[in-house]
Amino acid sequence: MPRLRVGFLLFPEFAALDLVGPHEVFAAAKAPDCEGYEILTVGLDRKPVRSESGLTMAVNTASDDVEPLDTIVIPGGVGLRNPAVLKRVVPWLVRQEPRTRRIASVCTGLYGLASTGLMDGRRATTHWQFVADVAKRFPAVHVVEDRLFVSDGKFHTSAGVASGIDLSLQLVEDDYGSAAALRVARELVVYLRRSGSQQQFSDVLRLQFDNHAPGSGLVAWIAAHMGEDLSLARVASHLKLSPRQANRVVSEQFGIPPAKLVERVRLDHAKTLLLGQDMPVEQVARASGFGNHDTFRRAFTRGFGVSPREFQARFSGEK
Repeated sequence: MPRLRVGFLLFPEFAALDLVGPHEVFAAAKAPDCEGYEILTVGLDRKPVRSESGLTMAVNTASDDVEPLDTIVIPGGVGLRNPAVLKRVVPWLVRQEPRTRRIASVCTGLYGLASTGLMDGRRATTHWQFVADVAKRFPAVHVVEDRLFVSDGKFHTSAGVASGIDLSLQLVEDDYGSAAALRVARELVVYLRRSGSQQQFSDVLRLQFDNHAPGSGLVAWIAAHMGEDLSLARVASHLKLSPRQANRVVSEQFGIPPAKLVERVRLDHAKTLLLGQDMPVEQVARASGFGNHDTFRRAFTRGFGVSPREFQARFSGEK
């Protein structure tokens, strides 16, 4: 069976990480798990292409000369909001679509894909900062907010650098199975694999954006005192409020009561620890501030839909 051909479209001022992350995923997919991929960088001409950050990338072939591709990947970048660039990118994508099995965009690569009209009536996502603008510019596209990646037919869109890796792992799994995708994820030391329906922010990162007094710094304080008593009385003491006032203030500011906030911070920390393959679940429970393993297991399963051991096994490859 011939190797599948993946073409990364390069254009002036592309986002380098949107290219490199997915490129590494496809490059790492090789025997013994699969036939692997033939990977090409496709330029609008044969000249080297300069990224937003100043990194210059050589191209393997010009867009007018490229042989049929199995998969096209469109990285993001400010260049795709340049009408002169879109004038060259859009017709090429339209011509390639009938002979291409699938087309994927990373982050703001959606601007190029949506400009073709091929996404009209389809679901798509992009980086949270550009969701509103994409929805305004392309009202026929059903923009899905706060998702890592979205697939609709042959079209696959993702939110940003890390989610472009998640999407690429999903495409490898679609082509060659979960064992191949797992091996790639372990080689690249990434979690296999975040669901496309996951939010773009972790709960803790989302909560830290709300940094107004009097709860400013509360999430960081909880994280720094993970293994200690973090009862309502202790949280109230830190905030210099009465327990009743602390419960009201935290609930109003974060949308959840203090006990739930503490649990979320601890669970987020536990997720990070579980990605290490040599820490027993019982030790993770203690390090995250849970009183015992049963309490930890119930909280983790309630929060993420899988047990801590199942979560850890998805990364380590254990059964």
